[in-house]
Amino acid sequence: MPRRIQLPFTQEIIIALRLSSLLFFFSCSIVLRSGHGDYPSRAQIFVYAGCSQEKYQPNSPFEENLNTFLSSVVSSSSEVTYNSFAIGNGTSAPPEATVYGLYQCRGDLHPTDCSKCVGRSVNQIGLVCPYTTGATLQLEGCYLRYEHSGDFLGKLDTSVRYKKCSKSVDNDVEFFRRRDDVLADLQTANGFRVSSSGLVEGFAQCLGDLTVSDCSSCLVDAVGKLKSMCGSAAAADVFLGQCYARYWGSGYYDETLGSHNDDQVGRSVAIIVGVFTGLAVLVVLLSICKKAMG
Repeated sequence: MPRRIQLPFTQEIIIALRLSSLLFFFSCSIVLRSGHGDYPSRAQIFVYAGCSQEKYQPNSPFEENLNTFLSSVVSSSSEVTYNSFAIGNGTSAPPEATVYGLYQCRGDLHPTDCSKCVGRSVNQIGLVCPYTTGATLQLEGCYLRYEHSGDFLGKLDTSVRYKKCSKSVDNDVEFFRRRDDVLADLQTANGFRVSSSGLVEGFAQCLGDLTVSDCSSCLVDAVGKLKSMCGSAAAADVFLGQCYARYWGSGYYDETLGSHNDDQVGRSVAIIVGVFTGLAVLVVLLSICKKAMG
């Protein structure tokens, strides 16, 4: 019969505490890793949506083409970050059944995250705009639009779709100088551009169906609207029909968007601390009981 090795009482306690500590730090490392690199999840945050007033009938040719369009978008987004479609055009179906549409991901989004973002848009757009013949959905990382007319494809549209202005920054000459440098750089973008100057950062993007000239015109308009509509804001977003521009003071979005995740991580760590501290105490108590009985 194998002989049981009897450890000294203090050594049992030390081993128990070390085991508890290892488990605690291992679990904390998992939780803390989950709190970083969360941009892909932010990419799916809702920004704005627009729905047409005209509706289509369930089980109609338009709905069939719309489902084909949405399936095509999902498939395409795993390969390219922008694409446009005309579903039903040139077929025997009536012209009003044709679906024109496009999607686009933010220029710095990883293809895998682009596909996830577009998939989220496809799942949401029918909930946001049920049975409409036209709909637009903008998430942080991607854009989706469809219409029953293709007139919007490649056509410059600088109407304001959404704007957001933060609180103002007063009497900060350096901030505004840096902001103006960033905005001047962004309005020369061809497609997607990220820019920074000092503590000010920003990015801008045009839809992929615009020409270089129209993209430039759209971004110049977007930058002008940022200044005129948001004035001395510390951060501002302006989305036009076919382009957008955004800027912020360094750390602004980390503070506003990351606070919820930080709270979740903090709560998780607190729970782990409690669990493993309790475990360590329990092991010590059991060791004491065993020693007293032995």
